[in-house]
Amino acid sequence: MLRRGLLAAALALAATGGAAAQDRSITVASTTSTEQSGLFGHILPIFTRDSGIAVRVVALGTGQALDVGRRGDADVVFVHDRAAEERFVREGFGLERRHVMYNDFVVIGPAADPARIAGLTDTTEALRRIAGARAPFVSRGDRSGTHAAELRLWQQANTDPAQGRGQWYREIGQGMGPALNTAAAQGGYILADRGTWLAFRNRQDLRVLVEGDARLFNQYGVMLVNPQRHAHVKAADGQRFIDWILSPAGQAAIASYKVGGEQLFFPNATQPEPVS
Repeated sequence: MLRRGLLAAALALAATGGAAAQDRSITVASTTSTEQSGLFGHILPIFTRDSGIAVRVVALGTGQALDVGRRGDADVVFVHDRAAEERFVREGFGLERRHVMYNDFVVIGPAADPARIAGLTDTTEALRRIAGARAPFVSRGDRSGTHAAELRLWQQANTDPAQGRGQWYREIGQGMGPALNTAAAQGGYILADRGTWLAFRNRQDLRVLVEGDARLFNQYGVMLVNPQRHAHVKAADGQRFIDWILSPAGQAAIASYKVGGEQLFFPNATQPEPVS
């Protein structure tokens, strides 16, 4: 009787192990731009097909995504604020940071363009004109990589948008898609990543007005959450995802994602690390 009970327990344990093997999954904390642009919807099924590992995405602003990693609530972090990423690794929350792909930011605004910024290639001059005109500007205000880039640009423009807070400067604390919707509804200016803009459908009267400034370069990086900080991190499967996205297959999957025939992200894992 005892032997029969032990055998049943062993079979139950084996069955549980088999189910776990079939249900392999990882959690990736990432930016709203990688999800709302449709990139993840394109590349993650390819990874799952190749590896047998499902991916659950927690899409937040970069700062919040890094906080998820700090708490150990994700296995991988895939974001776009290099200074914050390097700090995350330096503090011991993540392992080696690797660059994956890039696109660029653009300044978008209404066709009427009350601040007269269309065609400028100096983003800081564009921001000074927007502030001078007190034209509506929508900020994500969510500690995202895009928000961090926007704040750096205001600083480089020697302009403090907080002086217009609640008036022409409008912080909404939301992701790229809702921020673009707000700009469209209010006829406002906004800094957006090009990938989400290209995938955005509710453009109404908005146009790309400023682009091509080297300051608008937008690099994405990936890191494994440190399993020495959080023992439950699925290090092997998380590293499998990182290795894949840096591999020729993963880089080709990124390059193949297009909207309206236009490529949204440009893989650069095999190129020298871009200078910040």
